[in-house]
Amino acid sequence: MAILFKIAGWGVYRPEQQVLSRELDDRYQKDPGWTERQFGISSRGIASQHETSSAMGAAAARAALEKAGWGDDFDLIIGACGVMEQPIPSTSVLIQQKLGLGKSGIPTFDVNLTCLSFLSAMDIALMGMSCQNWKRVLIVSSDIASAGLSYDIPEIASIFGDGSAAICIEATSDKNGSAMLSRKFETYGDGHELATLRTGGTRIRVGEGYDALVQGSYFDMNTFGVFKAAARCLPKLIDIVLQEAGHTRETIDLIVCHQASAPGVEHIKRLFSSNPDRVVNIFPDHGNQIATSIPTVLSYVLENKLARSGQTIFFLGTAAGISAGGMVVRL
Repeated sequence: MAILFKIAGWGVYRPEQQVLSRELDDRYQKDPGWTERQFGISSRGIASQHETSSAMGAAAARAALEKAGWGDDFDLIIGACGVMEQPIPSTSVLIQQKLGLGKSGIPTFDVNLTCLSFLSAMDIALMGMSCQNWKRVLIVSSDIASAGLSYDIPEIASIFGDGSAAICIEATSDKNGSAMLSRKFETYGDGHELATLRTGGTRIRVGEGYDALVQGSYFDMNTFGVFKAAARCLPKLIDIVLQEAGHTRETIDLIVCHQASAPGVEHIKRLFSSNPDRVVNIFPDHGNQIATSIPTVLSYVLENKLARSGQTIFFLGTAAGISAGGMVVRL
């Protein structure tokens, strides 16, 4: 069953510091241009110390709220970050406070499905709207991948970028307007060791010592293993979600996918080979922004009017776990 809604506003925050890939060539002791040739990325944002997840998230949220014209008249904030700013309290609480709404009582909570956190949060928001639990929802994704990168591993450190994005969605009764037509999420826990960040919860404890805490603070990923797992589960999921929405790979208008890597985006293009230009690619100057990737691409689409009213967008991505998710939305 289609769930009616509209996108009322959107906003993006990019860190003050934009790091060019050629700056990494010297660090890796490689020839100029090696990093860009090897990983398909020219630049990405790197957050400074004062650009916390909640600070960047609040900046993107302000832009989205201004575009929506909501002020403080909305019902819920969902934090949809791939990596939380801290375990307790949640990032959404910190964003609420930085928006000057710390005394508002507006409920907040976090959703975490790593790189698919935004898509999961959107799904939850729309389900809540269909139950009339809330009418206006602010979803904020904000990630600082650079905080957990070891530059000893170029294939991991080179592809990630920091930033935040926020989307305001509102329930409507316009049957000819925007709607979620279908969605599906899958998780294959046998791949749980392919992408990990072990510190920050209860797995590694203070009593284990400083070295254990430091080692667990670095993000670790089997890049080939993740790519292989994603390639295995995506085709079937794509066809199921599209069929439920009454579409095929040929009839969907635009694909907004997680910007996992240059090869990852190219693989999505191959899956939609009849017209690969439908796959929006901002990876070269953003990198993999974890959960922030998908709402940043969506904001880019809306800001640049790459899709018009009545057209369909297929949201698609994979995440640590290994998880996969897809959603078809009519604008």
